[in-house]
Amino acid sequence: MYIYKVQPLNQLIMTTPTKPNTGFWIIAIIALIWNCMGVFQFLSMSLMKEELQQAMTVEQIALVDSLPSWYTAVFATAVFGGLLGSLFLLIRKRWAIPMFLISLVAVLVQMLYWLLATAAMDVYGTGAVVMPLLVIIVAIFLYYYSKGAAQKGWLR
Repeated sequence: MYIYKVQPLNQLIMTTPTKPNTGFWIIAIIALIWNCMGVFQFLSMSLMKEELQQAMTVEQIALVDSLPSWYTAVFATAVFGGLLGSLFLLIRKRWAIPMFLISLVAVLVQMLYWLLATAAMDVYGTGAVVMPLLVIIVAIFLYYYSKGAAQKGWLR
């Protein structure tokens, strides 16, 4: 006698991966490029500090030098979490969701500190707001996009 286990339809739909559309791949590749640029920025700030400072004003150098060490750790968490999230998105793994969440939390801590607890506005002017807001918006988008991709069955 054979016994078959019948799964409810909603479980079958949620666990059966489906093929992502072209937009998914475009967004995943753009996410990877975006996060690679973030990693490059982090590595530049960490490894090529003297070269970067040649193009900065005295006030900008003082601002960057005054950032606490935890800020650097949060920056690293944000960019490497985003990079891992992008890679997991490209290989269609659900691990993209927690990686983008970690990145988002780190981005929020980093950018809110930059905008609210430093003299960035005084040193860079109102332009100091544009890039941090863009980074926050992209981090929010990537987190929710990865959740949506998982709900559509695109991530395993």
